[in-house]
Amino acid sequence: MTDKEINELKDQLFYKPKFAYDEYDEKALSEMEEFSKGYIEFIDKCRIEREAVRYSIAEAEKHGYKEYKIGDKLEKGGRYYYNNRGKAAAFIRVGKKPITEGVRIVASHIDSPRLDLKQHPLYENSGFAYFKTHYYGGIKKYQWTTIPLSLHGTIVRADGSVQDIAIGLDPEDPVFYITDLLIHLAKDQMNKPLRSGIEGEQLNILLGSRPLPGASKDVGDRIKLGIMKLINDKYGITEADFMSSELTMVPSYPARELGFDRSMIAAYGHDDRVCAYPSYKALFDSTDDKNTSLIILSDKEEIGSDGVTGMQSLAYMDIIDELAKTFRASPAKVRANSMCLSADVNAGFDPGFPEVAERSNTCFLNQGVVMTKFTGSGGKSGTSDASGEFVGKIRRIFDDANVIWQTGELGKVDQGGGGTVAMYIANNNIDTIDVGVPVLSMHSPYEVIAKADLYETYKAFRAFIDWAK
Repeated sequence: MTDKEINELKDQLFYKPKFAYDEYDEKALSEMEEFSKGYIEFIDKCRIEREAVRYSIAEAEKHGYKEYKIGDKLEKGGRYYYNNRGKAAAFIRVGKKPITEGVRIVASHIDSPRLDLKQHPLYENSGFAYFKTHYYGGIKKYQWTTIPLSLHGTIVRADGSVQDIAIGLDPEDPVFYITDLLIHLAKDQMNKPLRSGIEGEQLNILLGSRPLPGASKDVGDRIKLGIMKLINDKYGITEADFMSSELTMVPSYPARELGFDRSMIAAYGHDDRVCAYPSYKALFDSTDDKNTSLIILSDKEEIGSDGVTGMQSLAYMDIIDELAKTFRASPAKVRANSMCLSADVNAGFDPGFPEVAERSNTCFLNQGVVMTKFTGSGGKSGTSDASGEFVGKIRRIFDDANVIWQTGELGKVDQGGGGTVAMYIANNNIDTIDVGVPVLSMHSPYEVIAKADLYETYKAFRAFIDWAK
């Protein structure tokens, strides 16, 4: 064979990943930038799951979606949203096809690692007032010190009245802070393993240092009292109301375009709101209403997807059962003919830490949406391993829609691992595979994604929802 024939054979037989910027024309670049603007607004305003639910439902209502509660009547062509206790949501579009042909499901999660306030959080020590926290999800604790933090959540008073708060995002707001030890005195700390340099009980939020005006030095806890008085004046709560409130500290960094070329986005909470946003946008933008579609924004994924708002809740399968019952179909048949994209992120290859990845089976930024056949750890423990037939079907859907996509695993075998909501959906006899955005610095207070991958993820979800076969 000639060199030319050999090279032609290589082109024919070898897999070659696509690089988004080699494929994009000016129209695609413009669409990518426009989509990214909307996402930056969303990720900036939605720091916790409750905020993401309110934001997405407001968008749904603009597109004609009406509130649905379990047991309500569903109609062909209907558009509905389900608000699961203010912390998770689902969006339903009833298609023209028989419900027995199944439901197209895209399921993401809208919770992210954070610092939750304990139920008795407020205390005073040595001239400072603090909040005690209990971290939520997998974090590197040292990353949460010496950064600006904002307070978000919901206050529930003794009389049952509720108020949402967000302090620390507006430039006029104060921020909050966790101290760290100065390097000059950190000899012992620096000799500890990295995971032990900061302990969970050291993640205490600095709130203030001024005593209650008029309180003499003989008054105990006068700084704590001063802080509590400020909180009471603004929100009408007493210390006891913390016990029934859900308050959390998150980074107050604004979402920003990253790099001289502005090709990336840095923000808190890409995992997994970077998949939630394009999932519901894909549904709202879809004009093909043949397929019945269900978009799920779930809660509690970072701590196992348990509870009434997590993916293991029966709430989401109840929606499918209600769809089946409405149109006199077998719920089991509807589930068996449904298919799902578990919309979650994967770890993008980081040249700064190449040793944790196996390059042939990792995902890269700017190479499109990543399809992850399985997650788990070690010997594929704790995962849904999608069938080859289902992977092939998703390949065809993406290729038919000119989606730029890649595959990837979560690091080297035995390096670590992780999980998604995929297995909880697959356990209901629904073919499921993970599809999402590659992320750098995942689970840190400030994560990084590429605009091109975000846009290709939107295209992938749209193609999946609209696929006619």
